[in-house]
Amino acid sequence: METRAGDPGAFANFDLHRVPSPAFVVDAAKVRANLAVLRHIGDASGAKVLAALKAFSMWSLGSTVAEYLDGVCASGLYEARLGREEYGGEVATYCAGYKESDLPEIAALSDHLIFNSPGQIARFRPLLDQLRANSATFDIGLRLNPMHSEGEVPKYDPAAPCSRLGHPISQLRPEHLDGVDGVHMHSLCEQDFPPLLRTWASVKPQLAPYFGQLKWINFGGGHHVTRSDYQIDELITFLKQVQADTGCEVMIEPGEAVALDAGILVGEILDLFENGMPIGITDISATCHMPDVIEAPYRPAMLGEEDGAPVTRLGGPSCLAGDVIGDYALPGGAQIGGRFAFLDQGHYSMVKTNTFNGVPLPAIWLWDSETDELREVASFDYADFKSRLS
Repeated sequence: METRAGDPGAFANFDLHRVPSPAFVVDAAKVRANLAVLRHIGDASGAKVLAALKAFSMWSLGSTVAEYLDGVCASGLYEARLGREEYGGEVATYCAGYKESDLPEIAALSDHLIFNSPGQIARFRPLLDQLRANSATFDIGLRLNPMHSEGEVPKYDPAAPCSRLGHPISQLRPEHLDGVDGVHMHSLCEQDFPPLLRTWASVKPQLAPYFGQLKWINFGGGHHVTRSDYQIDELITFLKQVQADTGCEVMIEPGEAVALDAGILVGEILDLFENGMPIGITDISATCHMPDVIEAPYRPAMLGEEDGAPVTRLGGPSCLAGDVIGDYALPGGAQIGGRFAFLDQGHYSMVKTNTFNGVPLPAIWLWDSETDELREVASFDYADFKSRLS
């Protein structure tokens, strides 16, 4: 998978020895700049913009996000609770499969409760009616699979054949939208505007018979709107046109766009040796700290990498043979104790970390490149590892 992010921005002048290793460092100024772009899109189009917590849930910046956006979208009970506790505005919750025991609390936390299938809505209808009768206020939504693929990688394509995500729009019948307030679609991943336009062109004729009864349409996430080459004006025009054509309120749920190029992951070389090529063992693990490197797979950009210089294969300290990050020409050459940083690691990497093999979690630091204020917001130790076990 090719990633088009990796602009060092203000991190080009950041001293990597100011923080311990390993550590995530997030630039609050860059997050604000990204949020300003998203706020402009919302203001100019009239659409609501919700931050996807699944991509970036650094709740120490929750009040900052609330200054710019209309709320958050959550993927279940814990994210919904985090959104309500630490962020302002609306909470839209979608989960591929709800537990009945969780629904009362999720409904109390959420403004939009979005289901993956008409069957789940029908099965939980008595409970939903009871919750509303007891003063809970929430819209009911249905996620649709647009049956139109735009994703580069099948495992990240919600519209891939036999997908478990969303009700196939080709199977949509009028009774499926009985008592449903809105529909949700999400089929993009780190993409610009044309894939969204093509998706809507495919979906619109099938949804048109229901425009008069739907209150809202949620276009989900995957919109790389804070990338420098994104077609923002075209998106704004599109969102306005959809509202005019459908009479529906429109929402988008950017996640990665909130923290694009706003975070780095600082690491250190622990050992060097030869085995057909230079091998470097680092305190950063692809398996534990950047699992998308293995899952996508993709090669994260390195801060200050020297093109054309000799490369070293970098991997983590875990016992997994595949815990390999990639081959890199390290700034100043590879040396034991040398610091380096991977770019654009504020989103997804931070929320996906794990402690496999007892590998320590990176600390989390917040830096403001405009004021140079730097502070640790979280650190983790043996207790965090042990508490996940039994």
